[in-house]
Amino acid sequence: MENFLRPIYQEHASDTNTLGILVLEKTKPDSPITDNFDVILLIIVQEGEQAWYVKHYEFDDKTCALHIVKEDLLMKWIDTSGYRTAVEWIIYGKVIYDRNEFIYNLKGQLRDFPDSKRDLRKAIEFGKLVKSYSEAKELFESEEYKDSNSKILYSLHYLARLAVIEKGYYPEVTVWSQVKQIDLEVYKLYEEFIESNEEIKKRIQLMLIAMDYVIKNRAKVSVKHLLDIMDTRDDAWSYAELKSLQMITPYSLDLSAIIAYLVEKDIITTVRQETKGVGVYHRKYKMHQ
Repeated sequence: MENFLRPIYQEHASDTNTLGILVLEKTKPDSPITDNFDVILLIIVQEGEQAWYVKHYEFDDKTCALHIVKEDLLMKWIDTSGYRTAVEWIIYGKVIYDRNEFIYNLKGQLRDFPDSKRDLRKAIEFGKLVKSYSEAKELFESEEYKDSNSKILYSLHYLARLAVIEKGYYPEVTVWSQVKQIDLEVYKLYEEFIESNEEIKKRIQLMLIAMDYVIKNRAKVSVKHLLDIMDTRDDAWSYAELKSLQMITPYSLDLSAIIAYLVEKDIITTVRQETKGVGVYHRKYKMHQ
């Protein structure tokens, strides 16, 4: 295989714009990590006409996907879970070119998973979790049990990813294999739900109760990123002020769900500010004193 790949990547290795090249081969018949290609070739560049360029090859009855990705986009994927498979390519990929130890240092960052990046990722996953969980409750109350069942599964998946991040790891595609090793409480929730013999209504009802307890216990730690921002001033924040912050952009779509949950659980408090309209107030949010 090396003989076929070498001509593809050699010209990039001689380009000063190239920061590193990794190769990852498929090891199982079904391989989500390689998108079922026989090999992934990842080339990381400083600059490029396209932020992400993909090309597919065939050779010797095998398939290859070439991904050329700009450094800033790759780092965005890593920090926000934009394309989590790419993280696994870096973790498990074989380095075939590394300019100034760029990939060596990047692998080190992924192993260390700094607290600042971990807090951001927890907030992102928590936002998806509470939004999906709220939708599951609403569907259950509307007696849409099959749709509620689907939302519970989504919620469990977000909870699993959150559990992995809490332990200092990046979530992988096979996240439940990770969770089984590091957080049995969350794994058993999932196991009990998918293996339950209860009729669907009862199964969902029991899981909603169990997840409410688990989510509430993790809430403050999970939204530390947002709470730390809110704690930078004594005045209350309007929703618009929070949403406009660049630091919050990665989870801004779920910010409303996060705020609603934090108010419901009395983790933050609301403040009313008078407007020109009689009996109409601006609603703002602040930390409990």
